[in-house]
Amino acid sequence: MRVPSGFSSKLCTSLCFLPFFFFFILFLSLFKAAIIGPIAVIIVLIGNSAVIIGLWPAHFIWTYYCIAKTKRLGLVSKILLLVCFPLPLALWPILAIAGSLLVGIGYGIFTPVVATFEASGRELGDKLFHYFLDGTWSTIEGGCTIVRDFTDLCFHSYFSYMDELSEKIHEDEHPLDIKLSLVPSSLLVILLAVPVDVLLITTVALYKSPYMLFKGWKRLIEDLIGREGPFLETVCVPFAGLAIILWPIVVLAAVITSFICSFFLGFYGAAIVHQETSFRMGLAYIVAVVSLFDEYTNDLLYLREGSCLPRPSYRRNKGTHNEIFGKTSLDGSVRNQESRRGGLNMLVSERSRTLKWAIQQLKPMQVWDWLFRSCEMNGRLLMHEGLIDVTDIEECILKGKCKKLGIKLPAWSILQSLLKSARSNTDGLLITDDMEVTTFDGPRDKVFEWFIGPLLIMKEQIKRLHLDETEEACLKVLIMSYDNEKPEDWDGKFPSQDKVRRAQLQAILRRLHGIVASMTRIPTFRRRFKNLVNVLYLEAGALSNQEEEV
Repeated sequence: MRVPSGFSSKLCTSLCFLPFFFFFILFLSLFKAAIIGPIAVIIVLIGNSAVIIGLWPAHFIWTYYCIAKTKRLGLVSKILLLVCFPLPLALWPILAIAGSLLVGIGYGIFTPVVATFEASGRELGDKLFHYFLDGTWSTIEGGCTIVRDFTDLCFHSYFSYMDELSEKIHEDEHPLDIKLSLVPSSLLVILLAVPVDVLLITTVALYKSPYMLFKGWKRLIEDLIGREGPFLETVCVPFAGLAIILWPIVVLAAVITSFICSFFLGFYGAAIVHQETSFRMGLAYIVAVVSLFDEYTNDLLYLREGSCLPRPSYRRNKGTHNEIFGKTSLDGSVRNQESRRGGLNMLVSERSRTLKWAIQQLKPMQVWDWLFRSCEMNGRLLMHEGLIDVTDIEECILKGKCKKLGIKLPAWSILQSLLKSARSNTDGLLITDDMEVTTFDGPRDKVFEWFIGPLLIMKEQIKRLHLDETEEACLKVLIMSYDNEKPEDWDGKFPSQDKVRRAQLQAILRRLHGIVASMTRIPTFRRRFKNLVNVLYLEAGALSNQEEEV
């Protein structure tokens, strides 16, 4: 094949131009961050500080009141919490304001930078316009959104948790209490564990940080040259240089995170003493947790198997599941080589989507979007059917009574998806006709696993019940209009007279109500739920106008 005339010179010119183009984008993004960043910091810092200081007296008093009132805690637990809580409650405003400052700085700097590099990887009409304006006003709006979500967290979510703590317990439940005889040994373990584990875990993190730095650079450069891994997608290529430059900051953040988490790992020694009723097990945990952390970092960095550090057993049952690092705690470092290789191959196959998911996380999750779109669509249908009316919406807006719209409507939307998935005999959860969510292709985070796991179990339970169309239609009325606490509540309202079948369905509905009630405490839920209520209110107004015209 003949090379076109001047091809070599054009190729060299293009290669020489690339570094200048990259540094131009980098300089422009940093320039925007220097202008927009301080504004975002001021918005986040002042807004969050006002919320923290304004609500701090209420938080202090209400926390003490709920702890003293609750029946979920025993007498010794109450006394310890009432004695120990003044310190964290006094430190809360200081730590929260400092955290707001760090969040504002990070958000104000990185959002304009990422938006500028995103503009270079997208197919846009006027790229120069987007280079200069992307990440400016959106960063300011995002700062206001952070303050709004933080306000929902401090106001709605906090009081919701406290109300749940104050609720009466069932007759078969026992209050959570600790043995008074174990308190001195637990406190002694904390005094020993915190300084020892903080020092040793931080030392391990500092020792492994060069490995993380150079292994990360090596992998990023290999993926960039070979167009593999996170740089397989065209939109991700402009992030290559930025990721390589910012990788030392990621390593530093990992070391700082290890230092902060080491305090909590030290405090957990008291729980070991109480669970195993042994001071000796608490001392063994102080040594073993450093070895566990070392092995965990080795797995993340693909270093040697296990750990060379000693690991005494701190559980009487050696096969006990290790809730600290999410793996089984066994003496020694024996691992199945085949399963580890399979895990690494799966991890490598997932790398091509890692940065793509990170970019999507700048927007609400797909599942989150689906839930509110489904609630909006079902809300419109239920209004036309008379199961939701203007009174329900007005009570939610004016009086805050939002159980029907905030609990029952999302629960019915999720139940519809469960019924559809059960009929289709799918492995996952059908959220649209052409989109199925499973534990394998969904977002990789604990919140998603907590959300999708119980739903998949409920889907299998519904599949075994073999509901017909009449029963499914009745469920819509029952879930929106009744509390569904006892099988007798469905007398004359549900086609089946089988009380066991009714109890199973009511248990599923109660679990759905519990899941949705927990979801309402997520700050973003409140913001999007208010938008949903406004949309339904406008729809109700339009519907009433149509009825008047008729």
